[in-house]
Amino acid sequence: MLSNLLWAAFGVNRENGGRTAASASNSQEIDIYVALAEATYLYNPIRHMLAPVAEGDLRRYAIGRGQAPAGADAPVRLIYVADIDRLANTKGFMEPGLRDPEVQRSYYYIDIGLMAANAYLFAAAAGLAAWFHNCDKAALTAKLDLSKDQRVLFGQTFGYPIKKGRCGFP
Repeated sequence: MLSNLLWAAFGVNRENGGRTAASASNSQEIDIYVALAEATYLYNPIRHMLAPVAEGDLRRYAIGRGQAPAGADAPVRLIYVADIDRLANTKGFMEPGLRDPEVQRSYYYIDIGLMAANAYLFAAAAGLAAWFHNCDKAALTAKLDLSKDQRVLFGQTFGYPIKKGRCGFP
């Protein structure tokens, strides 16, 4: 289930390396981290595998400070991280202005929206509940040991509905 969810969000679906979601100038600047109870992993879409990044349960940081702990027991939280260097130095078609922070922001927000929408569609088809939300950016930046060019942006939680007809988490 997790493998299919990640592939739907941003997996490789063409021989030329094309992805299931569009990316600004094909920069593929978004990384997906997967927070599970035992550890957090980085999804490698080329190899379609997870690489360990941090031990322990970081799921609680993938919800913003002060947000209700909805889905506290949900098994999976995706954490979307933008790599500004990859966007500004893309090998794809170079858009004028990609070094401008405002232009960059518009691109990576759209790219994350496309990926999250794909994940939502998969969740709906698989009978999963899903929730897109803010997260504790400062804590995750530190705990994931991100570089100065990486930005934690949003989280997306997945679990099983509480009961038929109601979108919730156990």
